Amino acid sequence: MAAKTGGVMVTVMNGGVWLFDGREVLEDSESPELAGRLAGRLGRGRDSALAQAREGTITHGILAAHDRGTEAGRLSLAFDSLASHDITFVNIIQTARACGLEEFTLPYVLTNCHNSLCAVGGTINEDDHVFGLSAAEKYGGIYVPPHLAVIHSYVRETMAGGGRMILGSDSHTRYGALGTMGVGEGGGELVKQLLGQTYDMAYPRVIGVELSGAPRPGVGPQDVALALVGAVFNDGLVKNAALEFFGPGIAALSPEFRCGIDVMTTETTCWSSIWETDESIRRYLAVHGREEDYRALHPAALAYYDGLVRIDLSAVKPMIALPFHPSNVFEIDAFLSDPGDLLRQVEREAEDILGREALNGKAGVSLCDKVDTGGSGGPGKYRVRVDQGIIAGCAGGTFENIMAASAILAPAGRAGAGGAFSLSVYPGSQPVMLELARNGCMSRLIAAGAVIRSAFCGPCFGAGDVPANNGLSIRHTTRNFPNREGSRPADGQIASVALMDARSIAATAANGGYLASAERLPPAVLGETDGPVYRYDDSPYRARVYSGFKAPRPETPLRYGPNIGDWPPMEDLGEHLLLRIAAFITDPVTTTDEIIPSGETSSYRSNPERLAAFTLSRRDPGYVERARKAQEAERARKRAVEGGGALEGVPDWPALVTALKALPGLDSLDLRDLRIGSALYAVRPGDGSAREQAASSQKVLGGWANFALDYATKRYRSNLINWGIVPFTLDGEPVFRLGDFVFIPRIRSALTEGRAGVQACVLRPPAAEAGNAPPEVISFSLTTPSLTGPERAALLSGSLINLNRRGGV
Repeated sequence: MAAKTGGVMVTVMNGGVWLFDGREVLEDSESPELAGRLAGRLGRGRDSALAQAREGTITHGILAAHDRGTEAGRLSLAFDSLASHDITFVNIIQTARACGLEEFTLPYVLTNCHNSLCAVGGTINEDDHVFGLSAAEKYGGIYVPPHLAVIHSYVRETMAGGGRMILGSDSHTRYGALGTMGVGEGGGELVKQLLGQTYDMAYPRVIGVELSGAPRPGVGPQDVALALVGAVFNDGLVKNAALEFFGPGIAALSPEFRCGIDVMTTETTCWSSIWETDESIRRYLAVHGREEDYRALHPAALAYYDGLVRIDLSAVKPMIALPFHPSNVFEIDAFLSDPGDLLRQVEREAEDILGREALNGKAGVSLCDKVDTGGSGGPGKYRVRVDQGIIAGCAGGTFENIMAASAILAPAGRAGAGGAFSLSVYPGSQPVMLELARNGCMSRLIAAGAVIRSAFCGPCFGAGDVPANNGLSIRHTTRNFPNREGSRPADGQIASVALMDARSIAATAANGGYLASAERLPPAVLGETDGPVYRYDDSPYRARVYSGFKAPRPETPLRYGPNIGDWPPMEDLGEHLLLRIAAFITDPVTTTDEIIPSGETSSYRSNPERLAAFTLSRRDPGYVERARKAQEAERARKRAVEGGGALEGVPDWPALVTALKALPGLDSLDLRDLRIGSALYAVRPGDGSAREQAASSQKVLGGWANFALDYATKRYRSNLINWGIVPFTLDGEPVFRLGDFVFIPRIRSALTEGRAGVQACVLRPPAAEAGNAPPEVISFSLTTPSLTGPERAALLSGSLINLNRRGGV
């Protein structure tokens, strides 16, 4: 299968492949050729060779070194270090404290790169930073102050090394190009590592990514990454798999180029990534004072992969990912040849995604008015006006990307035309900014009209450089999900983001703000490799970073601000669940951004109750009120249990309990065995960010379950489990609808006994004209597949916090 972006740049093989001597690929088959090769190499046939070949991947070697389990086909991983930023670490530390944390038992870096502007909510952002420093002192952590480094830049510079595994509470935790398997997860999984517990999962499929050729001038890492995402996102081949990069094309890529591709593998829905390493990576680590962290990593002489993606680097052209997903990829030249049709398609998609209800009668996305004739920057007669360019973060803010942008802008002498187009550049760390200042790159960018900002992730999630209404922003960042840039559709505020590489963004700036491909620039302008060599100077870190690992100060008090709240009490799972469907989402995929919006809501992530009020606010504004009504019914149940009476004071619910007692075997239903709450239905929830708050906010509002046809990522499903929310799956379309009541009897017994399938029923109240008729009862089946013992224990306890307070599994 070829990518839609061009028939030869990316091809995908969905079947297994054998790799001989790190270079020769043969498809898995019954062919005499393969049988002969295996017999000649190993003296045995395919089936007996398969186990050895599976162990020949780089992935297997690293996972085996970190596995503490004994069950075949499953992993119980212990990581080497942890990383979080300032919209995740407060909740993680608060959760760990509630679970009995005494000190950090492995290196844990707390960076401050998301709420570092301290621009929303008064003092609360800086209060979180102060809390983080006090926690690093108390428990023995590493604290990176605001504006000093983007989380992944800091980890690349100081922590990643060959053969390691790093767990981060950010979905773009990817350090595979440096030889480290990075995994992005919700906070609960980091808590488990802090408590000495393991990260448990089924052994992942391993998908090979074979690189050949070399990038043409004007093509950067984002172009290759977008070509990869566009080719694999929709077919599910790499979902929750480990991607393993090998092949001769790797040698043509600098370490930063490789890292720029690697960090975007998150957008393929893979679980982790790893690359072959070489002398180029050794030199990179040596420049950063860590040559001893280098380890040569290569597949064994015989390795087996569950699928293969082939990328011909020489065929990749400058790319653009149109709204509203990194997989909506086209060659820039192809887009500019006739942009009208594609932009009209984006407008229609926006209406489908946002929904007329969310738009509340206000205008939707309007991008076609940015097209006019003129033909500048592309192959055809059209040109597309852009309002804003951003080069930032873990993907864009690298030394080489910014140097390349500077080289392109210098001859033009300007970034845009007048005040209509703005260009902002965010170096990923202060050491990078220091070197850019020393070699003159920064002064050239400033003279051209670019604005230089400090290390900050805000443009990636809507907390910085939010465009004007109906603005079009081109960004070398990681995501362009709906509303990711800061839109508020219910208020009539909608902008759009397209992803591009820094080189084509700079070409657009030099073209007066009209979209352009860097490939069309003169070769002399693209000689980025001829510029100054990077010299790493960690003086900013030595001056400001607090390094307290292995030196905890338990007497240090944690410093709380008024917005930092404790988790509310959570009950264990009852024998039966009675749930109200409080959200019913039929989109093909629901992102964690939609469940808990980014942007200004990030400032309240240290306050569980206040944050919960934003749940689904941009996708289904009625969800919170519906969930709270179900939560009030649960409070009424508790009052009835404590007072020895019946359920009273909450409309609809008492009649439902009466109806339950009429079901077979439930005539003696005891309210002490029942839990009442809400549930969310979505077709495939959980794509995107690792943010655990997408689950914890549902829990704070009394959520007990998610219903889905499938879960987009392992990390979202893990987040649900760690917060005591049962991740049910359906076989086919749901029989319930928004506002229905769902009863799940004996769910506690089913989980205790390890039964995957359970029977449930919909209780649909009669229409008003039916009087006192009983509810309609519709039976259906549910599944809770592949739950481990620790996962079942967390669900039975009602949360990971409860489980640990009671002594663990």
